[in-house]
Amino acid sequence: MNQHIFTSEAVSEGHPDKVADQISDAILDEALRRDPNAHVAAETFVGPDFAANLGELKFEGSDSVDYESIVRGVVRDVGYDRPEERFSWDTLVYENRLSAQSPDIDLGVSRGSAEEQGAGDQGMMFGYATCETPEFMPAPIAVAHRLIRRFTRERKERGQTWLRPDAKSQVSAVYEGDRLVRLSTIVLSHQTEDLPIERIRADVEEIIRDELAGTGLVDNETVFRINPTGKFVVGGPAGDSGLTGRKIIVDSYGGSAPHGGGAFSGKDPSKVDRSAAYYARYVAKNLVAAGVADRALLEVSYAIGVARPCSLFLDFFGTGRVDEALVVDLLKNGNLFDFRPGLIARELGLMKPEGWSYRQTANGGHFGRPGFPWERLDKVDVLRDAFHLRMATTSSAT
Repeated sequence: MNQHIFTSEAVSEGHPDKVADQISDAILDEALRRDPNAHVAAETFVGPDFAANLGELKFEGSDSVDYESIVRGVVRDVGYDRPEERFSWDTLVYENRLSAQSPDIDLGVSRGSAEEQGAGDQGMMFGYATCETPEFMPAPIAVAHRLIRRFTRERKERGQTWLRPDAKSQVSAVYEGDRLVRLSTIVLSHQTEDLPIERIRADVEEIIRDELAGTGLVDNETVFRINPTGKFVVGGPAGDSGLTGRKIIVDSYGGSAPHGGGAFSGKDPSKVDRSAAYYARYVAKNLVAAGVADRALLEVSYAIGVARPCSLFLDFFGTGRVDEALVVDLLKNGNLFDFRPGLIARELGLMKPEGWSYRQTANGGHFGRPGFPWERLDKVDVLRDAFHLRMATTSSAT
């Protein structure tokens, strides 16, 4: 049996790029709270004791938003509250360079009804799902995010104050063919207080082993690389600058599936970089959950100002129980799934989030997490009936 190793990484809410993503999405949340038709493309840059916003906006009340308070609030929530670390919510210098949306872009996305609304830009977006985990996500990225979530809880809820906000995980998984076998290497680099490296490595490895104890994926040959340089005290935006949209692979499928190149955070639903990627995931996940295939990759492309996609592509990687061409025909007819941007936003409730926020998507990955509307499995029965399938595939545990 052919054996191979695939690796994915994840980063914490305190990673400089994730600080930027969360700020951009917090601005989007405030814009949509004031005006569900808001157009936003907010960029954030952070560095040592500095944060700045750039980008374009169009919504009612945009001039009255206290953007600086949003920025400081996000930084405080993340946990940067020590001025001596050279990035703190109460000492950073803030600069605002947000401006009005280009009227040329607005021409393509402000066309009356949801049916007529054009895409906010050209481009291709991908959605992916696999039955190898309960989340219908690839195991390496699912486990990498899981570890980051555990260490965030240790820091924020369990009093492990020696852990600081910046962290990265990396997980290498061994496969035999398409079957997940074990984890070969786990890398965890976590910003800490200045403590002996032996204590840090022992404590961090103990937490990792506890978190993954029930998976059966960690064995005696699993290698742990914890703070490999021997010291990670200077971190966050004090250690490296951060910018919105630089963690697109972390945000999606960890490299297991293609990415169209467009970032998600800071963009309102008229930007198909975001909304169509969410919808493609929604379609792919329902297809796999329905048992149409064990793996599904969907590509959709758009032209700026045009509502209907330029193309749809579907690949089941040889795992399909239905021919891809038949499924593409169903997707194109629009009766079950409609890929027009305005209708995507309406179906998924993207213009007025209820029970979730865009800022939440910016920390922990945009896919494979409950609570987001593109993760619901409400088309499974219809798909099974359409293709005469009796049962879905069973996903393995992580």
